[in-house]
Amino acid sequence: MTLDLPTPKTALKIGTRGSPLALAQANETRDRLASAFDLPHEAFEIVVIKTTGDRIIDRPLKEIGGKGLFTREIEQALLTGEIDIAVHSMKDMPVLQPEGLLLDTYLPREDVRDAFVSPGVECLAELPKGAKVGTSSLRRKAQVLVAYPHLEVVEFRGNVQTRLKKLDDGVAACTFLAMAGLNRLGRADVARSAIAPDVMLPAVAQGAIGIERRAGDSRAADMLTAIHHMETGQRLAAERSFLATLDGSCETPIAGLAEFDGKNLRLRGEILRPDGSESLSDDQTAPIEDGCELGRAMAVKLLEQAGSGFFDWRQ
Repeated sequence: MTLDLPTPKTALKIGTRGSPLALAQANETRDRLASAFDLPHEAFEIVVIKTTGDRIIDRPLKEIGGKGLFTREIEQALLTGEIDIAVHSMKDMPVLQPEGLLLDTYLPREDVRDAFVSPGVECLAELPKGAKVGTSSLRRKAQVLVAYPHLEVVEFRGNVQTRLKKLDDGVAACTFLAMAGLNRLGRADVARSAIAPDVMLPAVAQGAIGIERRAGDSRAADMLTAIHHMETGQRLAAERSFLATLDGSCETPIAGLAEFDGKNLRLRGEILRPDGSESLSDDQTAPIEDGCELGRAMAVKLLEQAGSGFFDWRQ
């Protein structure tokens, strides 16, 4: 059967948020599809959709709804046929998709590490007591406070450009960005250093781009198969199984990273109290095909160690 490829008149519509990083990810997706099928860029249309998370930038994510804030409007456009596929930063994605949508295509994963960014210091250890660290990530906040309880963490939302301006304005002495995002924007020079996962374990699925489609769209399914990166999918299966079992969201500080170790998969996971008073972690290895079970088992183990109320904001 011949694949019904898009043309400039029947362009495949790619939905995305409108930040420079989101557009870079959508363009990478378009470029890979165009190359895989020898199509002109005009056979694809990038459609920018503004999400709730993009509109409300003056309040912490935990106050306005969590991860779905960056996906809900895009997924609605996908369901109604306004777009054909949706490109997402996987660390922003809920573990469950709306009925009728599938998330089963991943591009090759970028650098998973966090970037330390500061106009004045080389690392957190140089900051004096009471210095302000800017971040909107509950994971990063808790990780900072576990290691450096003498520092103050302040809310720091916005895209890469917005956060860099806040640093220039003196809102905080430093912040963190994802190395993957800086690399995709061609701004790796912004980072003072990349923080090793042994020091700061990254968010689940950090550095990965996922592409969502309608379950019944055979053209999108066939085209996306050509650009799917199986190894990234195997790593994310373990990490997102860990997250799903923990019922993780933007309201819970959770970190996780799966990496290949020969024919096995090594998974490191961490959960933290929101105030940074305690962290629990684990490190296990299993055959690659058992990645989902590995993630689930690790989450169960950590939850048993944590006991009730571990993620409670009143703690």
